[in-house]
Amino acid sequence: MTSSERASGSIGTPVALIIGSCVSMQFGAASAVQLFPELGTWGVTALRLTIAAIILLIAGRPRFFAWTKQQWVAVVYFGLTLAGMNGFFYAALGHLPLGPAVAIEFVGPLLLSAVLSRRLVDFAWLGLAAAGIALFGIDGVVGGAPLAPIGVVFALIAATFWILYIRVSARIGQLIPGVGGLAVALAVASVVLLPFGVPAAIELALRPELVWLAIGTAVLASVAPYTLELMALRRLPQRVFGVLVSLEPVFAALFGWLLLSQAISPLKMIAIALIAGASVGIALATRAKTEPQPVAVMTGSVPVIRES
Repeated sequence: MTSSERASGSIGTPVALIIGSCVSMQFGAASAVQLFPELGTWGVTALRLTIAAIILLIAGRPRFFAWTKQQWVAVVYFGLTLAGMNGFFYAALGHLPLGPAVAIEFVGPLLLSAVLSRRLVDFAWLGLAAAGIALFGIDGVVGGAPLAPIGVVFALIAATFWILYIRVSARIGQLIPGVGGLAVALAVASVVLLPFGVPAAIELALRPELVWLAIGTAVLASVAPYTLELMALRRLPQRVFGVLVSLEPVFAALFGWLLLSQAISPLKMIAIALIAGASVGIALATRAKTEPQPVAVMTGSVPVIRES
């Protein structure tokens, strides 16, 4: 996609893609939680990435035999970031409540947005989103036990991998058409997590009633959201994406209220309002902006993106 195509595209499409990713993630998380007692958090992570890789390899049929060295390096890098981002986040959930874990992990994309932002209005929307994420975290620890240091460390590592995920996912979207790059990257992540995946696969073979739940988890928590985010990053600057993905805990709270009758506290209500306002604001500002977009630079036959 060229810079002119990016500039002329509607902001509504990538926003819808991100919302779709957030919604899919919530259904995927609900499915994954049911598998944790049987397969363990790392086992579920390894299995869902493996199943997702198989699905996308069959559906996308990437022509990886024709890839250049540059494309292969980017895909392997992408796979390592997927393994780290997923693995360490679930490891954090083993020591932290969901709210604080999500809040800490969101330090990653919000920090990336801050680094890439150049206008004061961008920092205003970023500040609103950061305040909302912080309130989600505070709500999760009010009246609870102190946060386990090892859990905080795991969540911060996951946040670092999330920064890398956004950067390399955007690059993969420009280097490799379709979902081929994502499919092979998921396969790489599966190999990295193989020590956790083998015991989980054996347990799954002994419990065939869990197979469809595992497949559903892979589709809802990996195939759909990662594909939608890859498509969004082909259309959005990374700094805008970093703010818009903060909608994820908003949807988590809303789904918990609608489907599980979980109460939304006053702090969460304020957090939802702040993040929703930030997302709407940066979306409208992006649609109206006149600043230059990332420029596509042709190197041989492969487009490479350079931030202007």
